[in-house]
Amino acid sequence: MEVENIKGVLATTEEGRALHELMRVLFPICRSITGEGVRETLRHLQQHIPLKVQEVPSGTQVFDWTVPLEWNIRDAYLATTRGERVIDFRENNLHVVSYSVPVRGRFKREDLDGHLHSLPDKPDWIPYRTSYYKENWGFCLPHRRLAELTEPEYEVCIDSSLLPGHLSYGELLLPGATEEEILISCHICHPSLCNDNLSGVAVATYLAKALQGMARRFSYRFVFIPGTIGSITWLAQNRERTHFIRHGVVLTGIGDSGHVTYKRSRQGNADVDRAIVHVLKHCGKEHRVVDFSPYGYDERQYCSPGFNLPVGCFMRTSHGEYAEYHTSADNLDFVVPQALHESLEILLQVVYVLENNIRPISTNPHCEPQLGKRGLYRAIAGQKEGAQREMALLWVLNLSDGKHTLLDIAERADTPFEVIHAAAQALRNCHLIAESKEPLTQRHGGDGL
Repeated sequence: MEVENIKGVLATTEEGRALHELMRVLFPICRSITGEGVRETLRHLQQHIPLKVQEVPSGTQVFDWTVPLEWNIRDAYLATTRGERVIDFRENNLHVVSYSVPVRGRFKREDLDGHLHSLPDKPDWIPYRTSYYKENWGFCLPHRRLAELTEPEYEVCIDSSLLPGHLSYGELLLPGATEEEILISCHICHPSLCNDNLSGVAVATYLAKALQGMARRFSYRFVFIPGTIGSITWLAQNRERTHFIRHGVVLTGIGDSGHVTYKRSRQGNADVDRAIVHVLKHCGKEHRVVDFSPYGYDERQYCSPGFNLPVGCFMRTSHGEYAEYHTSADNLDFVVPQALHESLEILLQVVYVLENNIRPISTNPHCEPQLGKRGLYRAIAGQKEGAQREMALLWVLNLSDGKHTLLDIAERADTPFEVIHAAAQALRNCHLIAESKEPLTQRHGGDGL
């Protein structure tokens, strides 16, 4: 895979607008960890990539968890006794606590207090609340509207169902030259929230579209899953395949205007960690790298000690560090097409590093070979970047001992990977190096502690 091919995938800001448009289509759908909203979302994605939808029955044991009952909702409202809806699910699906049990009846105002959720410090925003694993019900509303609920009684209707059904998730495998896999995972369980949910879904979809048209060394597995229970379920059902995963990343919150944040895998210095950190270092944009912690998104399941997979988390502003997180303000205006485009571009550069990270070995290891007679000096003479490229040739020649990868060399030389890769290609064309046939990585799946 050549860097020029990856750079040619993106059409400047047009790609960002396309990503934003996909999010606009998916935004109104009421998603949760199960239910028709997830299936409807996956059907939309199937118009872009050939996802297979997997259905896991309620009650299925997945390690220490059980696949829950399927939740669906048709309508919900809080109304005055005159029938005027003051909270209406049809206006915004965040108005109902996700997984609310069905309710219908008249309630005294004071009896509603434990079922009404607002944000006093953000009086115009609707909070996002869930009750997945404990039967409950409730409404979420702007705090200003809560203060206006002064009537003695209200009509409550939550027309939902909690019944045996299925947990649904989408999966796409793009086969490569080897069975070794790169895992791309995103959660698909939030209702009308853009950055935390749909940005990862949209970028993963367009990353898959880009990779479909490229020659691939690795196989790529994309999973669109409900958070936590989805990754646990996928791991339980694919335990025997996890040893094929060589690199992985969870995508979430990659559409806001903040700088990129990368959370390392539990291993801390896996090749995927190194590749992403290297790309960020040389991309010329502000970024932050943080160490692994067992709190966050699905990386904590992939990195649990029984699997210890090399899976990090790629974000922009971290969850909980922006005011709009888990509120109605995380909307289509909050995400930025340019940020979506930039996130996709960085991920494609990471793919380029992983795909081309060969282990070179010199065919002429005794002293430095004469480069001038092979046209290598003439090829770079007079170019602005000539000195850097000349040093890249020397670094690759010196470290082509069958023990170092091109990423090792790029890190040692403090030089962008694409420059080191270009030098390696030039040397390979002159038969001064070859690719070592030794495995690039050791198995990570199932290593445990």
